[in-house]
Amino acid sequence: MQPTFTSSRILLPVRPWFVALTLVLALLANLLPTANWPGFPDWVALVLCFWSIREQRRVGMGWAFILGLAMDVADGAALGQHCFAYVLLAYAAAAQSRRILWFPVAQQALQALPLLLGAQLVQLVMRLVAGADFPGWGYLAGPFVAALLWTPGTFLLLLPQYQPVHRDENRPL
Repeated sequence: MQPTFTSSRILLPVRPWFVALTLVLALLANLLPTANWPGFPDWVALVLCFWSIREQRRVGMGWAFILGLAMDVADGAALGQHCFAYVLLAYAAAAQSRRILWFPVAQQALQALPLLLGAQLVQLVMRLVAGADFPGWGYLAGPFVAALLWTPGTFLLLLPQYQPVHRDENRPL
């Protein structure tokens, strides 16, 4: 018998303020000085991909454009570099969300890896076309680290939505 890693727990609806908070925190994490180190994931791309898969009605290309514009201004990058990559990422994630959600969480990470890698490659190509130097192969390690963080990230981002396993009628909270 093969073990299953899917949860049978029913989740509460996601609160819009929590989604916005996680996206803003991801943006702030991208603004840290360590964000430019090789192998560090693009936190905005990771959280945007997660919410585009889970909540494509709430998080989509509009959020991706706004966050991409903020990243372009913060990085001093070519205007539209992050915008274009994040909009493509949000579109592709939302388009494949139904298929990806059928997989267990560990396999969802493998399904999200090409999406995150594609967004990183779009940014790299736009940088190179604009005349920047090749940043090195470590630049492409970020999506692989983000795929490794998919499972704990899923747990943390879905934590506020979990209902208690055993509901006590004397303690409704």
